[in-house]
Amino acid sequence: MNTLFSFPDPVNDYAARFVAAMVVILTLSFLVTANIWVLIFILYGFLARVLTGPTLSPIGLIATKILVPLFGNPEKLVPGPPKRFAQAIGLVFSAAALIALLFSEISATRYLIGILGFFASLEAFVGFCTGCYVFGWLIRFRLIPESVCESCKIDYSTNNDI
Repeated sequence: MNTLFSFPDPVNDYAARFVAAMVVILTLSFLVTANIWVLIFILYGFLARVLTGPTLSPIGLIATKILVPLFGNPEKLVPGPPKRFAQAIGLVFSAAALIALLFSEISATRYLIGILGFFASLEAFVGFCTGCYVFGWLIRFRLIPESVCESCKIDYSTNNDI
């Protein structure tokens, strides 16, 4: 059971980018259809990835078991904790969107999903993980202990005396 509720560390960045691309497709699908089941699927995916990595996430499994092998198993390993943090942010946004939709706040729902899709697009197409960037700053400001991600430490002690 411990292995079920674990997140991979390190993470293959190519798999993460494929997951993000599928999230972009799902967010666009929701924005076009406003189908609550698409939103529930998005929410479930983020919840599954936060709790278990790709293990219980359909798009996580598609990315790791089908797409990455289909493209010749490219591998670029990155730290897992920032990616999990990014998935948690996606979980918060998709949960907030579902709550807004349940309260008939269609505009708020569309904005939240649009923001989610925008940041997933940055990850998928540019390779910039905003959640990972924020995670690094939270470590720098000591809001997240460095022990959470030893490989995330950044040396900010450069001397910039001008």
